[in-house]
Amino acid sequence: MRDVRVCVFGDSFVAGVGDPKALGWVGRVAARTPPSTGVDLTAYPLGVRGETTEQTVVRMPMECAPRFSGGDEQRIVVATGVADAYHHVDPARSAAALEFGLGSLDVPTLVIGPPPVGDDAMLGRVHELDAAFGELCRRRGVPYICTFQPLSRRKPWHDARADDGIHPNQSGYGMLAYVILHEGWYQWLDVPPPAAPVKGRHS
Repeated sequence: MRDVRVCVFGDSFVAGVGDPKALGWVGRVAARTPPSTGVDLTAYPLGVRGETTEQTVVRMPMECAPRFSGGDEQRIVVATGVADAYHHVDPARSAAALEFGLGSLDVPTLVIGPPPVGDDAMLGRVHELDAAFGELCRRRGVPYICTFQPLSRRKPWHDARADDGIHPNQSGYGMLAYVILHEGWYQWLDVPPPAAPVKGRHS
């Protein structure tokens, strides 16, 4: 059994804002990574509401230190971008900040792209950011999970909104977790999916 510690950095989507069960996608993904996969997973959701990529990357080394004091393996997930799009941060600037953060790490890292949320203008900014993050990760050889394309085609995702109209509700976080699990999570951890299949979520 591998003792794996994973720090998950990001904004309010990592914190699970809008989910009445307070699990967010991190809790759901962790629940679908049981010991039967061969890992004893400890996932630390370290999301700060409204935080941009520039703000996230500067705190990663300090917050990882106490959480990486034990375990067999230490890993990092970076899942930023929605706050960048909300605050109209230029995608090139966000990508440069992400590149700085990736360059400061020497543990296996996974980047998860921002999901499609907001009005048409914000959706356009998220799309540009997803493309910039994806290209950066391809260039650096860092695993990248795109959530924008799979979810943008699903009407139930766009309907699964919390009261603020931006964050997902319980059903939305389930769909986001489903995409992450099926688009590279288990491969990144180098484990087989659990025997019981993950069922699709519907609003």
